[in-house]
Amino acid sequence: MAGRLYIPPLDLGRLLPELHQESPLLASANLAPRRPVSHVRLEAGRTCLARAFWGLTPSWLTVLDHAPHCARAESLDSRPMFRDAFSARRCLVPAGGVYVWKLQPRFKQPFLVVRVDRGPMLLAGIWCRYHTDLTEYTDSTALVTVPTNGFLAPLSDRLPALIDAADALRWLDPETPRETAQALLRPAPRELLGAFPVSRRVNDPVNQDPACAHPTGPMLRWNEQER
Repeated sequence: MAGRLYIPPLDLGRLLPELHQESPLLASANLAPRRPVSHVRLEAGRTCLARAFWGLTPSWLTVLDHAPHCARAESLDSRPMFRDAFSARRCLVPAGGVYVWKLQPRFKQPFLVVRVDRGPMLLAGIWCRYHTDLTEYTDSTALVTVPTNGFLAPLSDRLPALIDAADALRWLDPETPRETAQALLRPAPRELLGAFPVSRRVNDPVNQDPACAHPTGPMLRWNEQER
């Protein structure tokens, strides 16, 4: 499960050349749920960078603490909270990594899951809009998770689905058939992702210094395990 995100400054223009950045990317060394997050979505046929509350809040939700920050890919069609957003309001959350915690005998060791080339990650998400009146509204989002590949499973059983930049428009476009969009939600290839331990400072979301994402040990890579 994605409990925290590492979002450094990212060159999204190189990754998504058609992106209109109406607001700057919200960077964070240790982003916790129920905070603002930047996401990419289609607006009037254009890919735009916008901001949303990380925790899906449909209009009927009465308790903000119940806003889910993640949605299982397997339940997108079956749960009413996710069904409409998956059909028409899919998005991408740019990130540099995802924090996960591995249970140890006496504590939980945080790891940062990243691309092995340390490139940007486009995390699959869904979003919704809650109108408070005709002119005021709040946008919110949740990440879509899939089972973790076997290599990273000891660290976490689920991770956000990664969408390749070449598939970004297909994922974002509401005209894309649901079956096609669903097919993009799959575990990342073993050779794409790695993970390294980080300081337990990341346990407290108040800590926002860059040291939260600094390695405290070697990166675990699938190729190294195969040698």
